[in-house]
Amino acid sequence: MISLEEKYRYFEEKNKEAELGGGEERIERQHKAGRKTARERVDDLLDPGTFVETDKFVTHRNTDFGMEKKKIMGDGVVAGYGKIDGRLVYVFAQDFTVFGGTLSRANADKIVKVMDLAKKMGAPIIGLNDSGGARIQEGVESLGGYADIFYRNVKNSGVIPQISAVLGPCAGGAVYSPAITDFIFMTKENSYMFVTGPDVIKSVTHEEVTKEELGGAMTHNTKSGVAHFTADDDEQTMMMIRELIGFIPSNNMEDPPRVTCTDDVEREDEKLQTLVPVDPNKPYDMMEIINTVIDDHNFYEVMPHYAKNIIIGFARLGGRAVGIVANQPQTLAGVLDINSSVKGARFVRFCDAFNIPLVTFEDVPGFLPGTTQEFGGIIKHGAKLLYAFAEATVPKITLITRKAYGGAYDVMSSKHIGADVNYAYPTAEIAVMGPEGAVNILHRNKLNEEEKKKAVEDYKRTFASPYRAASLGFIDEIIYPKQTRFKLIQALEMTQNKNESNPPKKHGNIPL
Repeated sequence: MISLEEKYRYFEEKNKEAELGGGEERIERQHKAGRKTARERVDDLLDPGTFVETDKFVTHRNTDFGMEKKKIMGDGVVAGYGKIDGRLVYVFAQDFTVFGGTLSRANADKIVKVMDLAKKMGAPIIGLNDSGGARIQEGVESLGGYADIFYRNVKNSGVIPQISAVLGPCAGGAVYSPAITDFIFMTKENSYMFVTGPDVIKSVTHEEVTKEELGGAMTHNTKSGVAHFTADDDEQTMMMIRELIGFIPSNNMEDPPRVTCTDDVEREDEKLQTLVPVDPNKPYDMMEIINTVIDDHNFYEVMPHYAKNIIIGFARLGGRAVGIVANQPQTLAGVLDINSSVKGARFVRFCDAFNIPLVTFEDVPGFLPGTTQEFGGIIKHGAKLLYAFAEATVPKITLITRKAYGGAYDVMSSKHIGADVNYAYPTAEIAVMGPEGAVNILHRNKLNEEEKKKAVEDYKRTFASPYRAASLGFIDEIIYPKQTRFKLIQALEMTQNKNESNPPKKHGNIPL
């Protein structure tokens, strides 16, 4: 008869074996490559001592290609739940030391289990991806596992926050789960995402491209817009995820967490009075306005390297989390183009899904002209941002700092598409277009130089100001720039119990 002591000892041995994953040698190899193991990443991510692992002893069920002789407990993924700043989160981390982190039917079931629990319990799900893709030895079973994960990504979308960190290779079918999630983090030297790798591309299209150029962190953060954040290493990624979680609610039925505000809500900053230049063609940094007015000057920017003509990110005002969307006059004069419209629209929809109020800082001369934009579909892509703002039912507060021209004025959360509070600085210019262009159209070049100059000045006085819009009620209040912080916090307090819903429908048909 086996004694109780022996049973406990056997249990301890099994535990240790499972926690070793692919063994010391492979762990060493992972460390030499500058990457942490799945368990180390989970430890960095969660509050100390809070991780509860599920399915620790699961092994694959495959008997082809001699796989029945190669079984490792955990089977290439560590899954479970724990806490971030005391709040429940679910996590799965692919273990590259076990079969290269490849997805089997068995470990897909582990991921599916925590995804289902996360939805039931109304808590965020965080996926730490480091995988060689589908386990070839399993064929369609592995592919089925991926599809089960994608299906849940879609069903959970807008219900619980979904966050992906790509910390190693992510190829083929493996890229679609991160693509559906709300935010993707990548590390600078070790993470890659591509549907087909460099070798396949070379054999099919004869293009020569490195892994880094094709799908490295900076490629997806600057060119494709697939990823939202880039970090130096695994550890920094975990810290950034922890910070992000602090701004967002656990599910779509809750409000974002509030923190005690120690920053004076009535704080004024005189430098704002002169920050917007008198010359409408002179650029300035919208970041200066944002950083000056938010709590503790702490702005958590999203997609900082992509479509820099628009700024998106999270901040707090009076202790409340807000999503900020802002034109950036320093880049392309702050125009809206294809990339900035899509970047803005996705962020607006995330904030609306998770009850995060939207604060818009507007200085937009219009949409970017040109054949590249028109052939690329600026009409439908620009309409995405318009659609997102119009669809959003969270509190919407807009501040026009300078230019608000043409259709871009409408798109940037104007009163007409449902903004609750619309402010403007005295420097605001709200018109169909800039004075010179308007005069050219109105007078068809019939004026001499002196007359043209006078017509431009008249147009500026009449239209290139916030007073016509204010007289019509399209602007609720014209404010001193130094009052921005207090006015935004007042508006957030006033709108905190906003109750608005869209007409009953299955879903709208956003122009994709």
